[in-house]
Order: sequence, then structure tokens, then C-alpha cells
Amino acid sequence: TALGAHATHARTGIGGLDGRGLRAGDFLPLAAPMPSPAAEPADGTFAFADPAAGAPIRVMLGPQEDFFAPDQIAAFLAAEWTVAPKCDRMAYFLTGPKLEHLKGFNIISDGIAMGAIQVPGNGLPIVLMADCQPTGGYPKIANVISADLGRFAQMRPGTRFRFAAVDWEAARAAQRQLLNAIAGIALRTGHATPDLSSERLLGLNLVGGVWGPGPESRPA
Repeated sequence: TALGAHATHARTGIGGLDGRGLRAGDFLPLAAPMPSPAAEPADGTFAFADPAAGAPIRVMLGPQEDFFAPDQIAAFLAAEWTVAPKCDRMAYFLTGPKLEHLKGFNIISDGIAMGAIQVPGNGLPIVLMADCQPTGGYPKIANVISADLGRFAQMRPGTRFRFAAVDWEAARAAQRQLLNAIAGIALRTGHATPDLSSERLLGLNLVGGVWGPGPESRPA
């Protein structure tokens, strides 16, 4: 294991079984049995949306949606997409109808956020994930909203889904709803959660120190 985890990071060859994917004939050592997890409360405390339950993945269009004609944006939102076998912490490749570019498929490289959806020359979208590069030169038709990133990241190869466009206010509301749900879990299970809101963090002096569980930052 690496850092106590049993996961594998194939790109760097760390963890798991020799840092690679499993092959036919591999033998896996058995770990000591773990206690059974607590049953989910009947009130649905831990009830979050199943990534394959059919709810669309919400996106905000842009910042280069002008590289696509209106009918191509409509096709992007109407199509059923499938997570391809080629997916990891850097990017999820999608299969489905090929999108056509209006102004070509190269732009001056600019910044990339997690969840950005690039459309390269082959017309098939790529959703960039946690380990994505900081900049990229393909036009980005949309960006997965923060509230849906976790659900999207749990999709397995072969999962089919659709995108749905929302505006800034809806994206913010969805994020607040998710954070409130997480806070509710902490309260119901007796675990306090620190206030990690942007407003609170901006009010702390983080220069030369690290943020701790107390009301003030402490020296590094």
C-alpha cells in the first residue's frame, strides 16, 4: 500500500499491486476483516444521488461555447454520452455523437478548472478531472458545476448520462445545498465540521501558517 491506501495510481505506478492494473492470474493478499459499516439511517441521512441513477450532470456553458454553432450546443446537451474505458484522475473521455467546431479546434492555451469539458479535433468531449493539466489549447464548451463533480467522478466506464445547462445562480444554489447536506450528516452523526466557507477563510491570516480546527490560524 501507499500512505495506508489500497488504491492504485496507475499514471505514477504507486499503490495497489505493483502500481499497475490487475491482470488475469494475479493473487491478492487478504487483509484483516474490518468491522461492518453502520447501517444507513432510515431518515436518509447518507442518501446522496447515485451517479448512475439518471440525473443529468449539470454544466455551465463556456468559456468557449462561441466555437460551436447553436445546433452543436443543442446536440451536446441532448445527446446521451458514455464514459469511455479511457478514464482516470486526469480526464474522462466520452463517447457519443461527434461535435463540429465552428472556428477550428485550437485556441491560445488558457487556464483549466476541474470539470472543464474540452472538445478536441475528433469532436468527442473530454472532461478534465482532479489531476488535470493547468492549461489547455482545445476549446471548452462547458464546465461541470462543483456540486456535480463528485457524482460525475464516481461514474464507471460504460455509464451513460446526459448534460444539462444551468446558470450561475443555479450552480451556486446547488453547491450550497450540497454543503448543507454534508453539514447535516456531521450534525446527525455527532461530528462537528469546521467552517471552510470562502468568507471565513478569507478572513483568516493564512500567510506563514496553516489553518487549524480552532478559531485562529496557527504557525506552521
